[in-house]
Amino acid sequence: MATDIVGQLADSLAKTGVEEGELSYKGQGRKLDDAQSVETMVKEIQDFEGLQALRLEGNTIGVEAAQAIAKALKTKSEFKCCYWSDMFTGRLRSEIPPALNSLGDALMLAGAKLTVLDLSDNAFGPDGVKGIEKLLKSSACYTLQELRLNNCGMGIGGGKILAASLSHCHKKSTAEGAPLSLKVFVAGRNRLENDGATALAQAFQLMGSLEEVHMPQNGINHAGVTALASAMQHNTKLRILNLNDNTFTEKGAIAMARALKHLRSIQVINFGDCLVRPAGATAMAETVSEGLPILKELNLSFGEITEEAALAVAHAVKDKDQLQKLDLNGNYLGDNGCKALKDIMEGMNMGDLLGSLSDDEGEPEEDEDDDDDEDEDDEDEEKDDEEVDEEEIEEEEEEEDEEESSGNKFSTPVCAPRPPDVSSFLSFPSPDKLLKLGAKRAILIEQEVDLTDPTKAAETFLKIASVYKEENIDVKNAVLDSIDALLKKAFSCPTFQGIGFVSALLVLLGLIKVCLIYIPTLLTFIFSLHSPIVVQHCSLSPNPPTCASFVSMSTVHPCVPTQSENKVKPVLVVPGHLHVLEHVVQQEYFPKESVAVLEAFMSRNNKTLQSCGNAKNSLLSTLQSVKSKC
Repeated sequence: MATDIVGQLADSLAKTGVEEGELSYKGQGRKLDDAQSVETMVKEIQDFEGLQALRLEGNTIGVEAAQAIAKALKTKSEFKCCYWSDMFTGRLRSEIPPALNSLGDALMLAGAKLTVLDLSDNAFGPDGVKGIEKLLKSSACYTLQELRLNNCGMGIGGGKILAASLSHCHKKSTAEGAPLSLKVFVAGRNRLENDGATALAQAFQLMGSLEEVHMPQNGINHAGVTALASAMQHNTKLRILNLNDNTFTEKGAIAMARALKHLRSIQVINFGDCLVRPAGATAMAETVSEGLPILKELNLSFGEITEEAALAVAHAVKDKDQLQKLDLNGNYLGDNGCKALKDIMEGMNMGDLLGSLSDDEGEPEEDEDDDDDEDEDDEDEEKDDEEVDEEEIEEEEEEEDEEESSGNKFSTPVCAPRPPDVSSFLSFPSPDKLLKLGAKRAILIEQEVDLTDPTKAAETFLKIASVYKEENIDVKNAVLDSIDALLKKAFSCPTFQGIGFVSALLVLLGLIKVCLIYIPTLLTFIFSLHSPIVVQHCSLSPNPPTCASFVSMSTVHPCVPTQSENKVKPVLVVPGHLHVLEHVVQQEYFPKESVAVLEAFMSRNNKTLQSCGNAKNSLLSTLQSVKSKC
């Protein structure tokens, strides 16, 4: 008897991943090019009685192989689940649509009733969505509950096709008395942007059945977020909403907060890296306080939230007895704000639910609140301009797809997924975003920024340096390696004006706040046409002033700034800026003649550097050391 049981167990283990009607080839790394390469697989599919699920993840399937597998699926009427993520690694993009069409046609012929369709990590672009368009519109998807298309590079065009297909499916299924009731939708890292998100929002509102929505890193800003917010309030069973790393701004955050008031089943809210800002966080706090009775997780990290708004959020979760985590890391709380937040949470016996505050950005400048509205209006105008260009971007993507269809390009392997949009990092830097750019981050940033422009180079330097973390070796190395690569290339360019870079850096750090007129021989490098500063007293003395005496001059008067100068605004200085600058001044590529000027300005008592005492002292010591060696 025992021998029979052991024998049956051995036979069971010898089979290819059979479990509860499932046939699995997951992660086997097979390269399946033609019918011959899948003969065994096809036979196993044909012989499997009651096949309900097929796992093909982690293999690479060509057109002929897909056609052979499809032929075997045509008789599987009980089929329900397609686990087909990461199955086109290294394939030409031109191969993917016909492969998907063959598999989809087979499921329709079989009369399958799908519940799960997972095609994540295939990077097939808009054409890939066209490859499943017919399937999504068919009766095979009337029963679909989970649609997973994460990291597929759909773009705006693909998002619109997907939205239209889901709407069509809902309309047809409703007419037959069984409306599409999709529960889980996953489409992160797809470059959907506003138009793609808005189109999908219309489909979401139509269905009204969603329980989980995951759409992180899609380049969506307040227009798209507002559309999604309107749609979400019609999906009253929504439990999880993940829109991490999009750009809400206050408009989008407030719209989303209002929508959440209608969702009493919500358990997880992830709006991290979404720039919700103080007003958005305050609106979220009001919503949390008034409702969301079973909230478990709330992520408002890296959102430029100030102390008062963060404390309002903390007070709002007081009665949430199911809360498991509150994440407010990476905001503008400062040491006192972080302490106050911890005290409040501990006072409510919820101290262990508060996430780390190790990446807090410190207190904002005093005038930052006054500029919030103006800054947001400027951003809104810029984003409106971006939205006008979306049609052009879509046309470019279509042209790129046509080129790829000719056999010139390959599908992106999942082992090297499409990096997040560099513009997202440059707009709202965070350590996580920099790390996610991968080993080629410096190249990607260089492609986005004109490093021949000294002011842009200085701005980029400060954005990268702002995420520097001495205690986090991965972030530290990523920052320093990126800075070295970018500045080394910039300073080696014959047309690059190092004088403009240093002067722009001083302005952005708030060390020079007025326009001056003076061109001494000793400091001529710092006052170029690209510099927003010049000095008064334009007499060429036989004994020109030293750097220190120049810096201490008090007789200054403003000049009329140019349009480009008007856009240069000081940043909120953090220790990372000075730590990275300390590293840079010791490198061979950095012009040694600039060290004396930096040392002179750093020696002054300046309010902008008060919060960076240790970092300032360390930088000053290094500058003096480097200067003495020159």
